[in-house]
Amino acid sequence: MDKEYFKDNNEPEFLYQMLSRLESDCKYFLGNGNGYEKHLWASNVDNQISAMKEIYNKLEEKPEWLSMEQINNYEKEMKAKLNEKNLNSTEKNHKRDNYER
Repeated sequence: MDKEYFKDNNEPEFLYQMLSRLESDCKYFLGNGNGYEKHLWASNVDNQISAMKEIYNKLEEKPEWLSMEQINNYEKEMKAKLNEKNLNSTEKNHKRDNYER
């Protein structure tokens, strides 16, 4: 983890709420958010996942609704979505450049 987002906040209630918020952002990013990182609380996929892992590791009682495996799956899916989005953007730019010639 490069950055600690919640080093000064150890209140379980806040951490559970924040973890839920971060997970909701991930779901939106993968769905209607169309892979736009501006929809993420932490501004990008790496920071978002890092924040989720930080909270998860701080919690003595792990949430029933989210596991570290699921967080890792979000990371894989979100990075794949970014790659797909970037690939599609590159293809569109290439087609546009060919059309303009």
